[in-house]
Amino acid sequence: MNNQGEQTLEKKFKGSIIAVSIIIPVAVAVLFSVKLKDFGIEVEPLSFLPPIYASINGITALLLIMGVIAIKNGNRKIHERFMTAAIACSVAFLVMYVAYHMTADSTVYGDIDGNKILDETEKVNAGSLRLVYIFILLSHIILSITIIPLVLITYVRALAEQYDRHKKIAKITFPLWLYVAVTGVVVYLMISPYYAN
Repeated sequence: MNNQGEQTLEKKFKGSIIAVSIIIPVAVAVLFSVKLKDFGIEVEPLSFLPPIYASINGITALLLIMGVIAIKNGNRKIHERFMTAAIACSVAFLVMYVAYHMTADSTVYGDIDGNKILDETEKVNAGSLRLVYIFILLSHIILSITIIPLVLITYVRALAEQYDRHKKIAKITFPLWLYVAVTGVVVYLMISPYYAN
């Protein structure tokens, strides 16, 4: 593909990347606050989903690492398959995450009695780990929004065969995406003792 064709492909997807990068976080924020029960739709909380979507985050992390190993070994096709699978896992995670939160109330870290309010005793019991949890959760959320355009731009540059530009942005995208995937597992492991209280 010549340079003009490469630039045209990236320009062609620019509007879509911007739109998706805005629509996904807004849609997730809106859907996160929507509870089906508020619309008279009584469904059991999809409490089986958190360990599944946490596992998908773990799989995403492995796919990203294997993808980097593949490209370092010169296997572009395998690299492409791993990265495409990582994107698919991220989409699956997002769908499950939203579905869970539309059917269940949010879990509060340290809330032993499950009343969604942290009393002084619960705060003391949670200790400084609660602050660690909040930091990891907030950094996870902020970076999960940040990586949407980065992943899409990185992927489009590969499709456009702009490998130098792809590699340059991938050096930023990879560690951030890996952090989001790994912290997704960590957040689950930290909050899971407080589920279904």
